[in-house]
Amino acid sequence: MNGKSRILILLAAVLLLGGVAVGATLHASERATEKDHARAGGPSVRSGEVTLDAPGTGVFRNMAWGPHRDEIVSVGAADPTGPRTASGVRCLRFHTAGGTGVCLQSVRGKLRDSYRAVVLDSRLRELRRYDLAGVPTRARVSPSGRTVAWTVFVSGDSYAGTAFSTRTSVLDLRTGRLDRSLEDYRLFVDGRLHRATDVNVWGVTFADDTRFYATVATGGRTHLVRGDRAERTLRSVHGNVECPSLSPDGTRVAYKKRVQGASSDAPWRLYVLDLRTLRETATAERRNVDDQAVWRDEGTLVYSLPGDYGSDLWTVPADGSGSPRVMLRAALAPAFTGRSPG
Repeated sequence: MNGKSRILILLAAVLLLGGVAVGATLHASERATEKDHARAGGPSVRSGEVTLDAPGTGVFRNMAWGPHRDEIVSVGAADPTGPRTASGVRCLRFHTAGGTGVCLQSVRGKLRDSYRAVVLDSRLRELRRYDLAGVPTRARVSPSGRTVAWTVFVSGDSYAGTAFSTRTSVLDLRTGRLDRSLEDYRLFVDGRLHRATDVNVWGVTFADDTRFYATVATGGRTHLVRGDRAERTLRSVHGNVECPSLSPDGTRVAYKKRVQGASSDAPWRLYVLDLRTLRETATAERRNVDDQAVWRDEGTLVYSLPGDYGSDLWTVPADGSGSPRVMLRAALAPAFTGRSPG
């Protein structure tokens, strides 16, 4: 063996040992970071397999600082505050039903970020992706997993004021048909065809693959509307309703409602509407709720409020009784597998 060969072998050994050292350091750093968060009161998060078809599992966006921030994680229903399993998939908004997931993501660019919607299978593998026209804000999947909806801010970044514009799209996964804007549907307000240039639609919640509810804003008012993809129609049901969420039995809608006397920066309270009687019930949550709540079960709502890590998840009974309780710290965009609609 000549001197040149010895030098090459020595260099290869050094690089190999260096790679092992770096890998070990990164692994140790990740474990140390997780332990630091645990000691500081933050949740324990570890990499693992996350699936969307395991009954009784909660999945959500992890907001805890560390290597798994913004990843979709899962927890067991029996111990939602226990260790979190991180998927490696990062989302700004997320929802799942029927074994299908929709993940609204940020894509880093040289000059500015862009956004996309990614449809995922039950193992969080990408099925389809679509460029988005603005900043993600809402996402939902139909109970069967065959229809997906998302909403983005085309201009503005808050529902609190009036200077914003949204675009809501609905995708049929069976046919591949994408309705890019629900504003193209015919809108009926109080039974009359309504044509206006100021219509905004957001916050879809599905009854099935064809029928859904959403919010429409026009003329300075918001309406709960019943949508039909086959008819391409939106029909008003009730006023002063934003970001609706249909109960599992399809009889009630949870939503945020603007209340008189509230600050213009924090105008909403959490209500529930009986779709048969149109009777409203205020929940026991008296703080401002700027979220599209989900139903954990027939009697319990889950929603986000600001927290130390950006967002915490809270629960409150849907019938107006009880009191709010914190469910999960450092969490956002929850969904519960094995049940729907939400």
